[in-house]
Amino acid sequence: MTVTAAPPAPPAPESVVHKPSVRRKLVPYWLLLPGMLWLLVFFALPLVYQASTSVQTGSLEEGFQVTWHFQTYWDALTEYWPQFLRSVLYAGTATALCLLFGYPLAYLIAFKAGRWRNLLLVLVIAPFFTSFLIRTLAWKTILADSGPVVETLNSIGFLDVTNWLGMTDGSRVLATPLAVVTGLTYNFLPFMILPLYTSLERIDPRLHEAAGDLYAKPSTTFRKVTFPLSMPGVVSGTLLTFIPASGDYVNAELLGSTDTRMVGNVIQSQFLRVLDYPTAAALSFILMAVVLIVVTVYIRRAGTEDLV
Repeated sequence: MTVTAAPPAPPAPESVVHKPSVRRKLVPYWLLLPGMLWLLVFFALPLVYQASTSVQTGSLEEGFQVTWHFQTYWDALTEYWPQFLRSVLYAGTATALCLLFGYPLAYLIAFKAGRWRNLLLVLVIAPFFTSFLIRTLAWKTILADSGPVVETLNSIGFLDVTNWLGMTDGSRVLATPLAVVTGLTYNFLPFMILPLYTSLERIDPRLHEAAGDLYAKPSTTFRKVTFPLSMPGVVSGTLLTFIPASGDYVNAELLGSTDTRMVGNVIQSQFLRVLDYPTAAALSFILMAVVLIVVTVYIRRAGTEDLV
């Protein structure tokens, strides 16, 4: 009996690879187009116009012309460096206070609030339903010289400490650095709380239970587990607070005095009162550069991976 070998199986057909069409390749770029146009019209073009304004010379009557007068930057920096230093100092102090006050509240909402969590979140964002200007003006009444807040601070000796630190002058709070920092802290506190809450809310509670099973004290659990895992919120919150606070001028205008003017007040005055547009534009670019340097150094120290 002869056995015939089976014929070899035909080769499997090669899988057909369908290359995406040109139209499908362009879909992501079409989706990005509205955002790119928005940035171009409302950010890039104004930035270019501002840059050209900063190197112009002339007057409002004669008109301004681009003469590449970069000396304006040096003149603006040498004349208004105290306002730059004051802006960084006030914004940094307000950011530190926002972190000090906001972290416990964000921790409470994330881990302890229970069914009251949504209500507390609404209370955090409730100030946004009121105008920024009205909220700042309200602090003029709260910090009035004859008000209960200032009288209480006087009675407990708090103003003696702030006088020694140079934050207040005598027995009043208005028109002092303390009033400006207080206004900045209050107005930008939600910008710190919300990123912190988002970061803390993502932490798995079982990690706290595991730390307790390993006989870690609550302070050790916070230092070794909670705070390191919440660093993305800390970094985001400090940036969202420091950047707008450094350029703010409303709090210094309404709650401060001529001795507490920030660089935002100088820019506003140069644009709308003095009408010295090149100096105002140069100050704006210098402020942008200072903030960029501070933020870059901070991110490098904190670790860029904390922003993920």
